[in-house]
Amino acid sequence: MITSILLSTVVAEVVVRGIDGLPLFAVPLPEGVGVAATSQQRDEIPLASGVSRDWFFDDPPPLPNRTATREDWQRLFNDVRNHPATYAPFRPADIFKAWNSVFAGDPCRNSFLKHAPGMLYLYDPPDERRVPPYRFLPDVTTPLGLVTNQIGWRGPPIVEPRAPNTIRIVFVGASTTVDGHHLPFSYPEYVGYWLNVWAKAKKLNVRFEALNAGRESITSTDIAEIVRTEVVPLRPDLVVYYEGHNQFWLPTVFPDMPQNGDIVRPTLPIETPPSWLLAATRFSDLARRIQAAIGYTGSNLDGREWPKPDYKIVMPAGLDEKNPDIADPRLPLHLDTILHDLDQIRGDLAGIDSELALSSFVWMVKDGLVLNPIRDKYILEDLNISEYPARYRDIVRLAAFQNRVFEKYAAEHHLPFIDVAHDMPLDPTLFQDAIHNTAGGVRTRAWVVLQYLIPVVERHLASGAWPKPLAKDPPPLPTFKPRRIELDCKPG
Repeated sequence: MITSILLSTVVAEVVVRGIDGLPLFAVPLPEGVGVAATSQQRDEIPLASGVSRDWFFDDPPPLPNRTATREDWQRLFNDVRNHPATYAPFRPADIFKAWNSVFAGDPCRNSFLKHAPGMLYLYDPPDERRVPPYRFLPDVTTPLGLVTNQIGWRGPPIVEPRAPNTIRIVFVGASTTVDGHHLPFSYPEYVGYWLNVWAKAKKLNVRFEALNAGRESITSTDIAEIVRTEVVPLRPDLVVYYEGHNQFWLPTVFPDMPQNGDIVRPTLPIETPPSWLLAATRFSDLARRIQAAIGYTGSNLDGREWPKPDYKIVMPAGLDEKNPDIADPRLPLHLDTILHDLDQIRGDLAGIDSELALSSFVWMVKDGLVLNPIRDKYILEDLNISEYPARYRDIVRLAAFQNRVFEKYAAEHHLPFIDVAHDMPLDPTLFQDAIHNTAGGVRTRAWVVLQYLIPVVERHLASGAWPKPLAKDPPPLPTFKPRRIELDCKPG
């Protein structure tokens, strides 16, 4: 009897790992990547000329710079992950970042960095500015699975010197550009791979290099500085901007909300799982499902939107939501700052004869949305806790307004506009939370972007603008040398 139970448990574990896209025999268990994208989701997306739907399920080659994780890093990672109350808000991924020394100042006086686990990596910014707050460590593979190249960007090594007939595209943004560190590929890696497949099918004598300068928790001001100091030296032909969450600041349109963000948010009405079950989730996908099921049965959640208090959205007087004046300094949601930063990016790129492409931003939300409270628990929590007290219909309204501003900005400045929000299927299986994608969602969003980029590429090839001749004396890559410091921050 015991043998049968054990065997059945092992079989069930293997089955649910396969369903959830997890390695069948890995111990400990990595973060889940979600279910795979389907052909039905793929077929909802219009195709560009010369693209075959058969490419959708093809993956880029394995990263040549992926290595085994250092044992001391793994121990440090485990310590921070297993003791969140000790280190929060510092997270395990934050260990493997080189923090801007100007931003850090005295780390023990920095409200965030003082929680680091006895050490930090720092770097000195070339212009002594405090933005961006960090860069990823160069040439590493972290315990989360992030692989970086020689300048600390996610992905394969940058080919240096640049090969002839190379079209270089750099993708900038925040967490939805770098994508989950545990995922095998980010969306720029898929786009670059498929562009090369397309070029080969068309018998074009060009090679595409897609680079990912994204990093989580940054704003448009950080991105503008990244473009100026890290992207411009690489002389890209095109820069693709995708970000629309980190400055989506609801108090700018909800005057009754605390303007400092000090909002009393609802708590999740779910009992805390027992400690033995939390420990088991590190090793068993079955345990993760049991944890989710216990949470569901211990709550009154049914997947519908939670109750929200009454409030009133107040937009600037005279602002036309359907046709916004992008020169209006009163634009809400910090769009005035974002457009100013986009102006700086355009100017910096114009100085190297490069071009900016702007994307709309997609949210997994619609009025009347009903979610699976177990499978989609993070979407449900994100929409009802993180974005509290906004009603779903108002998030839809404000996101659509922001995207109209982006689209109008692109039109007025003759920039390519990549309408991700229009073409991305709104399927919860493609989303980890309200904005971040599962592995299948990353693949699907990359497929959307590909369809918009191919016409841009074709125009530049037809005009002879691409590929450009190689620079005779290109600037060096923006490499840097992080340094490790020890910390002993006393409480208080």
